[in-house]
Amino acid sequence: MKEQTTKIPISTIILDEEIYPRKGIDQKRVGIFAENIRDGFKFDPIEVQPAPDKPGKYRLLDGVHRWHAFKAVGVAEPEAIIVRELDGIDPLLYAAKKAIGPKQLTEEEARDTARRVYSKNTSLRSANIGKAIGSSRRTVDFYIADLRAAVEEDSNLKIFRMNRLGIPQERLAKRIGVDQKTIHNHLGKMAALPNLLNSDLARGFTVAQVAEKHGWTEPMVWSLALEGKEDRQRFKELGWGLRTWDLWEWNDCDRRFGDDWPGRIPAQLIGHILYYFSKQNDLVFDPMAGGGVVADTCLALNRKCWSFEMEDRPETRPEIEPHTWTPPDTPNKPDWPINSKEKPDLIIFDPPYFDKKAADYADKSISGLPKKEYLEFLEAFFALLKQNAKKTTRLAFINADWRDFQNKPAAEEGHEGSILIDDYVGILNKTGWQRTHIIQAPMSSQRFTAVVVSAMQKKRILGVTSRYVIILREK
Repeated sequence: MKEQTTKIPISTIILDEEIYPRKGIDQKRVGIFAENIRDGFKFDPIEVQPAPDKPGKYRLLDGVHRWHAFKAVGVAEPEAIIVRELDGIDPLLYAAKKAIGPKQLTEEEARDTARRVYSKNTSLRSANIGKAIGSSRRTVDFYIADLRAAVEEDSNLKIFRMNRLGIPQERLAKRIGVDQKTIHNHLGKMAALPNLLNSDLARGFTVAQVAEKHGWTEPMVWSLALEGKEDRQRFKELGWGLRTWDLWEWNDCDRRFGDDWPGRIPAQLIGHILYYFSKQNDLVFDPMAGGGVVADTCLALNRKCWSFEMEDRPETRPEIEPHTWTPPDTPNKPDWPINSKEKPDLIIFDPPYFDKKAADYADKSISGLPKKEYLEFLEAFFALLKQNAKKTTRLAFINADWRDFQNKPAAEEGHEGSILIDDYVGILNKTGWQRTHIIQAPMSSQRFTAVVVSAMQKKRILGVTSRYVIILREK
């Protein structure tokens, strides 16, 4: 663990309060140490670690009072052991264990250290924390009891949500970071978990009020409030008018469903896809989940949903499993993220559109690919979807015409500067998919200011608010 002993400039050493287990500095002790140094007494080297995010600096692991004494007497380069690797030990626990050598931590310091360490890593055992801070396992249990209860409640909510979306136990266990037996035990308690919420709903509290009171998301509460109801009744209670024709238009997204995300789509649109092309308890596959609109809508409409996204958000979106479809070494050869015999009844594929909002997406987003590579990726991806679909699986592909219309009059545009819905349909047909429906679902025009509209009109620019939901099945 210890790599080297050397002299380092005292100006490069810092005290990081995040990993300091004591409540303050004992100035009397510093004074005694300073006097010892002046008398020629030789202390053990202090221990430091390269400071994260602060190049050229070292944070103290052991020897805070010696460090203050060195500064007091003008020692420019004290001897230090540079610890570069802690072998998985939490730096705060390491510092706490070192601190109790010459002087035990006070009860307040021990309690605070235990809580801080557990908050950062809830998988730590009480016995291991106790050894580092000089306390018994039972004492540590007492210190962190409320934190552990909150963690368990949080885990229960995550497990409840993921189980409700039909995510298998082995994947659920891996996602939460526990063994499958623990998940099985948690699931046994799930039946009672909604009781208090159902009681409040029965007393007339709104979904929003119940969600806020109990710390649940609104889609999870909607999944309880709408339980046992058929789809049309669910639409009615959600306040969504059911569109009967192939024109689905809304002024904006329903903010109750999904996170704020580039290219966010209305939950109402997803709801209509689910209504017309799936049944309750069907499995929906969402390969590029973004802000989680599909999963949230599936909760409200009683569909199972497996979601994947390159950006991992385990705390806020445990149901969206991390997966990058475009590995750097093989950008046009996506691979399937799971090994499962169960195949989806419906695939909802709403990819980042070519070029549009590319700057807002992550670096590996397909939105930033050159046009040729973007289309090549989609061709490989559509083929992959077909390989992992059933004969009866429907694919709902959401996209729009992309035309490079900025600063170019409509009459001067040509196909070479665009990707049209025809192009996508051609690739889908080539990879074994056959279109059954094409539904217009235009993007809201409310976001265009009068100044922009006026400028476009003067230059005879024809903008794009078109968007289509293309429904396909295997040929």
